[in-house]
This record gives sequence, structure tokens and C-alpha cells, in this order.
Amino acid sequence: MALSLVIGNKNYSSWSMRPWLFLKHGGIEFEEIIVTLYQADFAERIRKYNRALRVPVLLEDGASIWDSLAICEYLAEKVGFGWPRDPMARAIARSVSAEMHSGFHAMRSQYPFNARGRNRRVPQTPELVKDIQRIDEIWQECRSRFGEPGSWLFGAFSIADAMFVPVVLRFQTYGAPGLSDVSQAYLRAVLADPHVVEWLRASEAETYAEEDIDSVGR
Repeated sequence: MALSLVIGNKNYSSWSMRPWLFLKHGGIEFEEIIVTLYQADFAERIRKYNRALRVPVLLEDGASIWDSLAICEYLAEKVGFGWPRDPMARAIARSVSAEMHSGFHAMRSQYPFNARGRNRRVPQTPELVKDIQRIDEIWQECRSRFGEPGSWLFGAFSIADAMFVPVVLRFQTYGAPGLSDVSQAYLRAVLADPHVVEWLRASEAETYAEEDIDSVGR
């Protein structure tokens, strides 16, 4: 299948990272098309791929599929990779992926995605602390119940990891006080992943800088 993935800047577009990472882990070949965010012509350029004017967008055979979770689900159905085989593990993986997709608004707004940023600090509001604690709870539960063998949330890489890896990068940028040992080990494993390293290196090579803003497409 000839696939193209339209994404935003790797430094800023957390949602673009999700299907990109899934494609990489699935060994699925694709063309990468970058549409630079926060430019005057962004809407004009993205409109030809997606009338919702959002990234990411998956292109195949003249069709456009948008939204990071929808893209990952579509690819999983085509290639048979992406969800745990065990029915209960698969149900939990879908649940936590959906929770990440629609929730954690305090973290999104107070920890703007900046992949190459380091040692940034913002006030730890009660809402932000609550989001971090809930993420820690999710990671602990998934790793303790379903994580062996392997270093990902459900042992092998899954869509759930694709959804949470950008959170790991936010924590690397801003910190995450109080993370459990289990979550800290997961964070280290994610940051050591070759595909995550590839994304980070690409983000560092980007020349466009727009500080302290969140990603388009979230």
C-alpha cells in the first residue's frame, strides 16, 4: 500500500508523532509530508489534504484519513498490528488510548508540546498535578498487569504507547514530580526507543521556532 503521512513540525506537533511512530514500529513504508505550523499559508497548504485543517492526515489511494487515533486504528485493521491479542488487555489498551485522546486538558495547556525543550518549569496547579497522577496510575496499572515481557505498556508496542509517547516527551521537557518507579522505568524505555530518538533528532534539526505554544492537531 502506498501511504503518505502529512504531519506538522516535529518539535511542536504531538498528534503528528502518534501515527508516525505507529508506522515506524509497524515497519510500514510511507512518504512523509511536512506542513509547517503557525505560518500564514498553513490553512491553504493543509486544505488540499484535509478540509478539517488539522494534522496529521494519512493519504492512500486518493483518500484522506485524519485524526491520530483514527489513523492508527485504520492501519491496525490493515496490517494486524497495534492492539494486544488478549481480549482484556486489548479492552484496557483501547480505554486508556481513548482517555488520552480526549482528556488531560490541564497537562496539554500547561505543558505545551516542545520536543526539544529541556528544563522548563511551570506552576504545578492542582489540575496539572491531578493529570500527572492519573497518567502515573495508568502506566503503573498497564505495566504491572500486562507489561511482561517487554518494556511497553502492554509488553509489545501498541497504539496505547503511540498515544502516550508524546506525554513522555512533555515530561522530559517540564518534569513530572512524583512519578512512580514503574513509570520512570517506562519513561526511560520510551526515550531509548530508536524511533523516538529519530523524531527527537529531527525536531532538533528544525529551524522554525515558536516558543511556548501547543501543537496544532491536538
